Amino acid sequence: MEYVIGVLLILTFFGLAVYCIKGHNLMVGFLIMAFLWGVIPLLGTLFVPQSFIDSNPILQFGYGYEVTLMDNIVRIFQTAAEGWGPILVNVLFGAWFGRVMMETGIASTIIRKTVELGGDKPMITIALLNIVVAGIFTTMMGAGPVISIGVIVLPILMSLGIPKALALFTFVGSVCAGMFINPVLQGQIRGFFPGIDDISGFSMAWLGQRFSFWAIGITVITVTVLAGIYLKLSKKSHAWAAQTSGEPIQKNAPFYTLILPIVPVVLHIWLGFPVIAGFLVSGFLALFLCGKMKGGFKESCQLVNKLYFDGVVDTAPLIGFLLVLPMFNTAANFASPYFSAVIGPVMPTNEIVILIVFAVVMGMGLFRGPMTLFGCGAATLGVLLNVGDFSVPFLLVAFTVPTIIANIGSCITQSWNAWGLAYTKVESKDFLKYSIPFLYVCGILLFILAAFTMTGLGPEWTIGG
Repeated sequence: MEYVIGVLLILTFFGLAVYCIKGHNLMVGFLIMAFLWGVIPLLGTLFVPQSFIDSNPILQFGYGYEVTLMDNIVRIFQTAAEGWGPILVNVLFGAWFGRVMMETGIASTIIRKTVELGGDKPMITIALLNIVVAGIFTTMMGAGPVISIGVIVLPILMSLGIPKALALFTFVGSVCAGMFINPVLQGQIRGFFPGIDDISGFSMAWLGQRFSFWAIGITVITVTVLAGIYLKLSKKSHAWAAQTSGEPIQKNAPFYTLILPIVPVVLHIWLGFPVIAGFLVSGFLALFLCGKMKGGFKESCQLVNKLYFDGVVDTAPLIGFLLVLPMFNTAANFASPYFSAVIGPVMPTNEIVILIVFAVVMGMGLFRGPMTLFGCGAATLGVLLNVGDFSVPFLLVAFTVPTIIANIGSCITQSWNAWGLAYTKVESKDFLKYSIPFLYVCGILLFILAAFTMTGLGPEWTIGG
């Protein structure tokens, strides 16, 4: 009977994949899955052999056991969501920081200075902008900040004769590069791995030295090289002018403030400074040094409040998903014994084999597929966490690559990518012609890096090890 229930759960997994590909609401989809993966395994205990229950403590509840059915309902639909409070706080303050960088003009000043350095040479400008945009998005996060930078960068690139689809590709690719150490996004990704921060020896600094810093460089270089190849093969494009709103051009921020966007990351990774404290220190410094706090106390408070409000609006769609996701993760624990029964015997146990398989199916990270954590990849992770014996940092990296490269950097379902298509009037197929080769080339390179740096960590790197 456990095999029948396992097959039923696998069918719901594929149902989620279809649901995500069709572009339906992720929060509702994962709430439904949390219910199904919570209820079906628990009801299954009425039919499976007692020996199966005895060998899986997670299913030992109800009459005769210390854990009751209500205990499990509380764990899925209450405790799980409450446990994500710290991650949500980081997201909200990160969004506020992004709005501060926009309000003070620091981000736009960095872009303008970079373009001046590149002159009228398209490839030099592309390379410099890719590096700078990646650096900016090591801290800034959200659709609002991406769009605010995009309306500066994209017209500049297209005015140099770079085709619209290529300009959008290189901008989006450089945005996703910075996400490898973005504390807000990385906090969200680590939320899929409860307990990872409690593993002895694990830290963002450790991960950065072994993988993340190298991943940024590899991604930026890959985007730039591919952009150069695409530009060489493309037809000359006429200059493109952006529609302006009639507002005066914002003056440049003071040069000594241009380092502030990366200060939170530096403080966090090298000094162990709290993420939120880094956002607050750098954010208020930016407001003071750029003259945004010259009004009275009341006006300054109103500005800070408005920036926080705008940041919350930027991240509002994400928050609901983040609150429902831990419900699904917890429910996946109850489903894991049945998955183990069905696919455990055929599950690859070698980390290199897993990386090879992931490289082959990287494209399934598009359209919220089973290779992105911000889609039904959370279900794929739930299976691997519970039927395999892999180190958690290894799985973190294995899923981070397609989540960032395929979902954030290549997929048209990503909110700011969809905005970019509308803003530049680029067809989806034209953008995907550039982004799909990128996700495979860059993904394979990053998995090769992971094979050298993240495999063979041993059982002490598993949660509870």
